[in-house]
Amino acid sequence: MNGQQRQPVRRVASARLPTEFGAFDIHVFESRGAAETHVALVRGQLGDGSDVLARVHSSCVTGDIFHSARCDCGPQLHEALGRIADEGRGVLIYLNQEGRGIGLANKIRAYKLQDEGADTVEANERLGFAADLRDYRAALEMLRDLGVRSVRLMSNNPKKLEGLAGDGLAVNERLPIEIAATAATQHYLRTKKHKLGHILTSV
Repeated sequence: MNGQQRQPVRRVASARLPTEFGAFDIHVFESRGAAETHVALVRGQLGDGSDVLARVHSSCVTGDIFHSARCDCGPQLHEALGRIADEGRGVLIYLNQEGRGIGLANKIRAYKLQDEGADTVEANERLGFAADLRDYRAALEMLRDLGVRSVRLMSNNPKKLEGLAGDGLAVNERLPIEIAATAATQHYLRTKKHKLGHILTSV
């Protein structure tokens, strides 16, 4: 798995979850030894687990819950759920790794630095972190646990594809999930494109 050590997760709870996008099965996973909780939303029957429409989404309290205009996270989450619902079969993995892995408090500290002129990468680095600390091993294990063998991944981030491929999981296709830039997100999206390598066409 790209030379990375496996980070086993275990499924600890499951239930039916009706949403505005239709009904999903919700599964809660815990990372052993890491005190982290992650969620998988599954729509329909995954069958043999081949070519499952999937999204791996990192938690964003400000965007997903409070509808922050600083990022495209919330709209991407809703777009992914809508696509999975329309297809009738798919998985959304929701990983507990706020602020590209630096945590909520540091993310808000980074916002303050952005208010003072830093871009999102510079802000993380001024706080002493790498630009992106996210780790996708838990997502890979969760997908495997759900019986997924290959995915069509909704993502603009090539590094996410690299982080998920291997160890029994194939990424057979990358599907863009691009949200049109606004005046509030244009600089943020340009930074993601030019400094983090995201594939974006609207900026």
